[in-house]
Amino acid sequence: MNYAIIEASGRQFWVEPGRFYDFNHLDLNPGDKIALRRVLLINKDGNVTVGQPCLENAKIEATVLGHIKSKKITVYKMRPKKKTRKKQGHRDNLTRILIDNITLG
Repeated sequence: MNYAIIEASGRQFWVEPGRFYDFNHLDLNPGDKIALRRVLLINKDGNVTVGQPCLENAKIEATVLGHIKSKKITVYKMRPKKKTRKKQGHRDNLTRILIDNITLG
């Protein structure tokens, strides 16, 4: 089983080739190829390589599939006994990325 742990969009992701992941909005067009360089760990057929904090010469190749919106988040604030209620909501913009290849060295 091949996988890697990367840092992108301020979060850490466990990524595998052939699967897609949703990152915070990236200013790229669908179909663009990108290379992710902040690789923290790679497991290639049982050989685990850990970076300090990142691995040199490690690269994750990915393709941008498109832009989507996340599920709606409802923010409800209420002050008891004051008759103050405020209901807001928002949906984050996301970019869907398909992992093509994990390379080391």
